[in-house]
Amino acid sequence: MRFRTLRSVAFAIALLGLGGCANTPTNDPIEPFNRQIYRFNKAADKAVIKPVAEAYKNVVPSPVRTGVHNFLSNLDDVVVLANDLLQFKLMQSASDASRLLVNTTFGILGLFDVATPAGLPKHDEDFGQTLGYWGIGPGFYVMLPILGPSDLRDSVGRLGDGQIDPIWQQTDMATRNQLVVTDTIDRRTELLSTSEVLDTAALDEYSMLRDGYLQRRQSLIYDGNPPLPKYDDE
Repeated sequence: MRFRTLRSVAFAIALLGLGGCANTPTNDPIEPFNRQIYRFNKAADKAVIKPVAEAYKNVVPSPVRTGVHNFLSNLDDVVVLANDLLQFKLMQSASDASRLLVNTTFGILGLFDVATPAGLPKHDEDFGQTLGYWGIGPGFYVMLPILGPSDLRDSVGRLGDGQIDPIWQQTDMATRNQLVVTDTIDRRTELLSTSEVLDTAALDEYSMLRDGYLQRRQSLIYDGNPPLPKYDDE
């Protein structure tokens, strides 16, 4: 499992703040159960994950944190590249393959991001998006324990990505667990300021998080140009 989902949610919240309400249909038939999972996740975050992320940010020097983030992002580019190819995005796959090669070699296993300044930007692709690209619908919304917002399609997508994700393909369990924990802390550290905004601004945090996630995923599948929603009165 990867935690890029949290970063997507952060961006979605920013979009909501800037753009107001977007009319994205919501399919949440198990909302009472999802809300229970959300309350559990929030309690776990408050008790463990957020304090660890805050300590990491306060103790670890910024250059070291940046190197760790770059290294994990470079591993993620393996998944991005695979999904580029599955979606037949040939030009983007060429860019992402070059990015992976440049950062792995000249960036010393990805510790330094030398590809972005060279005109090879980071892209965001995963198997959930690939399924959406090929016409698979999202199904209903699901709040996953610890992992957070998802839907049926993206939940299957997580399993698919795990088959090629370098972190989850580590055969040494101790190494794999260390990478998973580090990735989780890195992602949560990125969201510290955003979560504070959510806590103070949202009248209904659950709904805001859900709607932001669904809008962001829809936008990603259509590369920022999703179709307009259809309504019964049209």
